[in-house]
Amino acid sequence: MTKTITIDNGEIFALCSLLLLALTFSFIFDYLHFPVAWFLVPLLVAIIFSMVKGKMESFPHSFGMVGQGMIAVVTASHFSLDSLVDARHYLLPLFGAIFITGIFSLLNGFLLCKIAKIDPCSSFLGSIPGAGSSLVAMSEEMGADAIAVTVLQYVRILLVSLIVPNIVGFYFSTPVLGTPIIESCNPEICFTPTNELLITADLPTSILTAVVKTVLIILTVTLAIQIGKLIKLPSNLFLAPFFSCLILFWFIPTTIPPIIFSIGLFLLGLSTGIKFDLQTINKLLKAVLIEIILVIFLIIICFIIGYEFHQITGLDMMSSLLGTTPGGLNTMTATALELGGDSGMVLTMQMVRMFFILTFSPFFAGSILYSPHQNN
Repeated sequence: MTKTITIDNGEIFALCSLLLLALTFSFIFDYLHFPVAWFLVPLLVAIIFSMVKGKMESFPHSFGMVGQGMIAVVTASHFSLDSLVDARHYLLPLFGAIFITGIFSLLNGFLLCKIAKIDPCSSFLGSIPGAGSSLVAMSEEMGADAIAVTVLQYVRILLVSLIVPNIVGFYFSTPVLGTPIIESCNPEICFTPTNELLITADLPTSILTAVVKTVLIILTVTLAIQIGKLIKLPSNLFLAPFFSCLILFWFIPTTIPPIIFSIGLFLLGLSTGIKFDLQTINKLLKAVLIEIILVIFLIIICFIIGYEFHQITGLDMMSSLLGTTPGGLNTMTATALELGGDSGMVLTMQMVRMFFILTFSPFFAGSILYSPHQNN
């Protein structure tokens, strides 16, 4: 019994150390105007921490859930319904971008299968760009190697999350979330500017309104996540809060402090980085090394696709690049919010790609899985 308590205390100390280190370095790099510091710095700190200490059993899984929910709420407050209307003009180029990305992803899966000797179904599911958690769950149901799929998917997510925001942030470093308040409102109604509202508003009334709206948002998000589970909504922890708050903010205009966005990024970065399991990766070292090369190659291809998308549609370069990346819906949307891109369009492009992937992947993976059985 005493041994168990000692281990628990050690785990608690490790968790507190991780949080303290991540917070300290996040503040430092944010002060130095490092792009998307509140996501990338905790991500790197958590990766290094997990490599040094090993898997942390006591790390709260709720961190990632809360982080995704916070980012989804802020994204909904920025999302314009005009983006959906504008997206219809981009459908043909978007389908072309999704198709080309899919072809190169299939090529990556084929190369993984041949060079790293991973079974075809696992290499295919591990190479699909987007909806990583859904594909991992799907792999278990389809009889693929869930561990291999998990490692390959999270290597891709980590590389995309590290490389793309840094490159885009380097060339388009114009953060917009330094403003005091984020305003979300019905465009048909005219509201007082935020700063004037804060000065002239009655303080007790403002506090009461903020509390009521906060409770309403929490209840709405909680209910939406439960409904999302019932209908098996993909990326439920992000899309359910997003869709529900999008409707809520349309009817009830809401001001959201930018610190909510920073906290969401911080929690998401920690929860993503802590999943980096060095022991598991050592078992699949050859596949991981090949995957790193293939993902970097895929990122370069997607940058070229994004540039061509920008040339064809006229959408700004930053949003085109972020919208055509190989996955990372949460991170790319957060990066667009942070740097002043069209986050609504980025989210729309990523969602269209993700729904195509989740719709057609089971059928394609199933044909790959069962064709060897038929040959035998």
